[in-house]
Amino acid sequence: MNKITAAITAVGAYVPDFVLSNQVLETMVDTNDEWITTRTGIKERRLLKENGKGTSYLAIKAAQNLIEKANLDPKEIDLVIMATATPDMPVASTGVYVATQIGATNAFAFDLHAACSSFLYGMSTASAYIQSGKYKKVLLIGADKMSSIIDYTDRATCIIFGDGGGAVLFEPNEEGLGLQDEYLRSDGIGREYLKIDAGGSILPPSEETVKNGQHFVFQDGKTVFKYAVSGMADVSEKIMERNNLTKEDINWLVSHQANRRIIDATASRMGLDEEKVLINIQKYGNTTSATLPLLLSDFEHKLKKGDNLIFAAFGGGFTWGSIYLKWAYNKQ
Repeated sequence: MNKITAAITAVGAYVPDFVLSNQVLETMVDTNDEWITTRTGIKERRLLKENGKGTSYLAIKAAQNLIEKANLDPKEIDLVIMATATPDMPVASTGVYVATQIGATNAFAFDLHAACSSFLYGMSTASAYIQSGKYKKVLLIGADKMSSIIDYTDRATCIIFGDGGGAVLFEPNEEGLGLQDEYLRSDGIGREYLKIDAGGSILPPSEETVKNGQHFVFQDGKTVFKYAVSGMADVSEKIMERNNLTKEDINWLVSHQANRRIIDATASRMGLDEEKVLINIQKYGNTTSATLPLLLSDFEHKLKKGDNLIFAAFGGGFTWGSIYLKWAYNKQ
């Protein structure tokens, strides 16, 4: 019997309608379009503005888009993994609620939180469940409502992040397609450089923490940038070496969309030409757990069965890694 691998067989996505452009940001904080574009590559980002709607809304919409496109019966889904850094609420799992709302009543579900690497780590987790032989259909969703934790008077962070959701379905494959290898890393040195101070068990919410703005994202941009550039480039080069891949063997780099300069540095280390690098950061900014599936959705029409894809991500904590995957289908 052929070895079972875990392949992506369907993708879905959702972004909110509201567009926050660089031009609008110019009226909110001391910045300008040229400065933002030059340093990040971002032109606009989407925000979920409706009251009472959180990350679960983005996730449900993305999952429903996949279900409709794939003509999938949600009752056939065995597991829902919710990759997110912005759950709807503490304690109660967002993934559990999403699974129920999309009709995946035979699935169990849980949240996976590894900052901007959440979806990448989720790919590893989903693949392991499939390869174990226990489950046949694993739905991995990456979604974040970053606008809920951003201070829109802080020009260091408000220019970067946006809201969005994406989803992929993993299924068994016996053709040798799907996830081939992974190289995942983490280092607690990053704990102080990208974080939210309050709201956790160390510093619970209080009138003082709210007044001090300690429930918003803080980022030491220069330090995070330095670690991200070296980290993403290192793991991407490493996974190429481990699998004897040359730049000619790789069809696409699917990189976390945090900063255009980080993406370019990773591609340069891999020796890839620009046309092999999937980029949509200019439209959405950094949607954290959603960047990778949004790329797959936007460029699904270009992906061909057998294509070699290298995924790379870097997130707070620090968390980072790279995955080598062979694409399993041609879009109909």
